[in-house]
Formats: sequence, C-alpha cells, structure tokens
Amino acid sequence: MKHSIKYLILTGWLILTSLMQGYAQIRMGAEQTECYFPLIEGKRVALVVNQTSLIGEKHLLDSLYNIGINITRIFAPEHGLRGEADAGATVKDGKDTRTGIPIASLYGKNKKPTPQQLADTDVVVFDIQDVGARFYTYISTLYYIMQACAENGKELIVLDRPNPCDYVDGPVLKPEYKSFVGMFPIPILHGCTVGEIARMINGEGWLGNGLQCTLKVVSVSGWKHGQPYSLPVKPSPNLPNDQAIALYASLCPFEGTSVSVGRGTEFPFQVIGSPYTDSYSFRFMPRPLKGSDMNPMHKNKNCYGKDLRNVQPPKGFTLSYVLEFYRLYQKQTKEFFTRPHWFDLLMGTNQVRLDIQSGKDEAIIRKAWQKDLEEYKAIRKKYLLYPN
Repeated sequence: MKHSIKYLILTGWLILTSLMQGYAQIRMGAEQTECYFPLIEGKRVALVVNQTSLIGEKHLLDSLYNIGINITRIFAPEHGLRGEADAGATVKDGKDTRTGIPIASLYGKNKKPTPQQLADTDVVVFDIQDVGARFYTYISTLYYIMQACAENGKELIVLDRPNPCDYVDGPVLKPEYKSFVGMFPIPILHGCTVGEIARMINGEGWLGNGLQCTLKVVSVSGWKHGQPYSLPVKPSPNLPNDQAIALYASLCPFEGTSVSVGRGTEFPFQVIGSPYTDSYSFRFMPRPLKGSDMNPMHKNKNCYGKDLRNVQPPKGFTLSYVLEFYRLYQKQTKEFFTRPHWFDLLMGTNQVRLDIQSGKDEAIIRKAWQKDLEEYKAIRKKYLLYPN
C-alpha cells in the first residue's frame, strides 16, 4: 500500500531522532509508526487515549489526524482526554475542539464501548501510560475495551509503554472482590506493561464466555523489566512526579481510612496525615484544588503526619505506613477504617484488614498472600515481552 508523504516524513523524523540519540534510546510503541501505520492506514480508527498518549512531544491524536488517518471516535478514560478531571469525577461525552472528532467517556456509567459506538470503527488503538498498580483504573478500561472488541469483531492495537513501578508484590485479588479498581486476579503491583496485561487477559481467558480479542501489541524498544523509567508527563492529576508514583501503591489503601494522602495539596501521594495524629510535627492542610480534588478529605483542616517527599520509596509494596497510623488511631480510640469495604476492594481481599485488626505485624500478614503471589509470578512469565 502506498503511504502518504506526511506519514513517511513523520516516520523518517522519528527514526532519525532515535538514531541521533543513540540506539539505547527508549522508543514507545506509539513512536514506532512503521510498525502500526500499515495496520490502520485506510481503516476507520477509534483511539483510547489521554494526555500521556504522545509521539515525541505531540499527542497521538494530532499526529495521526495530521497524516490523514480516519479517526472516527475518541474514547476517554478516567480523568478525561487531557487528564484534567478529578479522580472519580464524571467525564462527559463531547467533541475534540481541534478536530471535531466525537469523544465518548469510558468513566462513569458507560465503562465499555457500546456496539453503536464501535459501528463506524474497524480497529481500536489503545495508548495510555500505566503505573503498575492493580487499582490504577486504566487497565480496567483496557479490559472493557478488549471485551467490546471481541464481542463486536474489532481489532485492537496496544501501543505499549514501560512500567515505572516495575515490581511484583502485594496480595492477589480474590474473585469476590472484583471491581473497577481490581478486575483480575493479580497482585497490587503486577509487574507488567499494558501490552503484557492485554496478552495475559487474552491468554488466561479473563474476558469470559470464551471470548478472545484480536490483539496486536507494538512493543517498547530499548527497555527491559527492572530498568528505571521516569514519566515525561504526569499520568493523572494526583500523581505529579516519580516519588508519588513510587509511593502510590502503598499509600492508596489509606483511601479506605480517615487518613489523608495529600489530595488537595501540591504534593498528593507524598504526604499522609489526619487531624487526629497531632503527635507528628509535620502538618499540611487539604484545600479544594481544581484539577486535583475539589472536595478533599479533611478539607481546610490541619492534618498531622509524615512528609514522604524526600524519603527513599519502597522497592515494592509495604504496609508499614498503614500499620503505623492504625496503631496511633488505636491508642486514641479513633475510627481508622471508615470505609472498610473500599479498603478491601483496593487490597483485593478482606484478609489484610482483618489481620491488621487482629494485631498481626507486616511479616505475618505478608505470609498469607505468598502462595498466591508465587502462582501469579508463574502465570506472568508466559506473557512477558521484556524479560530482564
């Protein structure tokens, strides 16, 4: 098939840039247009994208639109197309102001593309940066995209990106705790890229009803598991930097408690505290913050706790912070697990909460999930694209 001049110029520029920066340069799946352009040229294409969907410094939507790809629809996940919506906020349908292409929200009531939304589409392209945690909802969106593609006979292309928190750790989700913050029997830190997760969903039959998605993964070039990767753009409003991303898995369970993780501050997921733990000298005050959280926990109240902005983050998942604050709450007879079911959904099990409440330490609690974790590691090996 004859390629457009604009495509040849774009591809040549990306390859030349990579060569000039050295062969060790990491090239995202999206930047390898030579691998997937032939698969979408002349077809009707839907994009699942957000602000992380970049080719170099330009958005994937703009790049493909400019070279004449027929983009029929944009699907926007949690936080929206440009990543500006608060966590949990409703993302509305609409149109992209630059191209006029319809935008359909996949966060809220409609988490899965409808047959009508896919009727004018031949192939779906998924390109969203993940952070390696099970409860980070972009891989849940991936699940629903794969299911919709399988049910409607559409192809799916995943443009892969590195995992910036590349560990395998934490409890494995039990089936009865399946939710949008945990769709699969994987640990809190799953140690996979989005492309590997997609392969695992297909391979393990997690789509249900014998469904298989027609899947193509465009792999990352120049990256392997265990290799550090710093994100060039924040993946969501409350993960502004590498430190927040590294702490996210260990701090997110606090969302089922009355302890703030710094939403409504300039340093979310880098501080923890509450009005009831004033034995700490460090304090912060959550306030309404547009694009982050307009109604944060303990709004306009002093929270006392820990400043984690400059600590060495855990190499994996730790319960140490949760246990420390739980014990402080017990001494003051304050209610810690204010949303116990939400805590259990984030953990993927109620075992962790029950063990904490029974006074067990972290080493004992971790033993309860080790068998499941080892079984998961054996499954994971089958789908790795970047073995170290």
